[in-house]
Amino acid sequence: MLSERRLEVLRAIVQDYVGTEEPVGSKALTERHRLGVSPATVRNDMAALEEEGFIAQPHTSAGRIPTDKGYRLFVDRLAGVKPLSSPERRAIQNFLDGAVDLDDVVGRTVRLLAQLTRQVAVVQYPSLTRSTVRHVELLSLAPARVMLVLITDTGRVEQRMIDCPAPIGETSLADLRARLNSRVVGRRFTDVPQLVADLADSFEQEDRGTVSTVLATLLETLVEETEERLMIGGTANLTRFGHDFPLTIRPVLEALEEQVVLLKLLGEAKDSGMTVRIGHENAHEGLNSTSVVAVGYGSGDEAVAKLGVVGPTRMDYPGTMGAVRAVARYVGQILAES
Repeated sequence: MLSERRLEVLRAIVQDYVGTEEPVGSKALTERHRLGVSPATVRNDMAALEEEGFIAQPHTSAGRIPTDKGYRLFVDRLAGVKPLSSPERRAIQNFLDGAVDLDDVVGRTVRLLAQLTRQVAVVQYPSLTRSTVRHVELLSLAPARVMLVLITDTGRVEQRMIDCPAPIGETSLADLRARLNSRVVGRRFTDVPQLVADLADSFEQEDRGTVSTVLATLLETLVEETEERLMIGGTANLTRFGHDFPLTIRPVLEALEEQVVLLKLLGEAKDSGMTVRIGHENAHEGLNSTSVVAVGYGSGDEAVAKLGVVGPTRMDYPGTMGAVRAVARYVGQILAES
């Protein structure tokens, strides 16, 4: 375990390197920070930190920079994330409050996160596998043509056209709508197939074909929509950090184009806690020079999806973590109220 003083020296090195983009020397540290010890002691502490792999010397200058291991310890021992100012919180609320539907919420969230953190923002759409049914609407378009509208608790709306094997009257359609909703409203998508398995049998013989067709379409919709979707924004922000990436940012850009990679980066949505993966902790080789800060969001205690940012390891971790957490909280509130 590092002594508290050496941890303080490491914190100062991280803060200065993030702020100045320059390797940090012992003289600069003692001038900028109240470490309460002599420059010689700071030099000794830096030598010990380097020996243990927390900082490194990028070239023969006197300065040192944090390693992945150093950033990891810095993040793990953070006293707290940086709270957003009142104007920042108001700006988030005002920007997100104007959203008209789920696509708009996700789009606004991506833009907002990219602007707040000046990193690449990634937002996962709420997963239907963790969603519940809010309402199923059935609308008659023609004697044998029906539109099915599925509305989730996270504000997602799915529509399907159904060609029925026989005409269905308004009374029968209203009856089906009522019986269907009584079984599935408030229930998990994963539970729906079991809940409607015997529903067709409860109808008159002449309506069973149509009821079965409607139910088959509903179940197909649930299966189709379990595929995860993402929105990404702010990729151009990476060009501001060109010197933070060895040789080129191309491997980072290529990794960001792969949905599967991004989903793995964000991690399992059911975990609503904050995750920070630094440098080589990211399994994908193209992202070894980046850090990922992600957190779950949802309309209740359980996360239905994740959002986060990707940027260079030389990142303002307290500020980024504060922004990501605040945005996730507001998105959760919007879903709860929608």
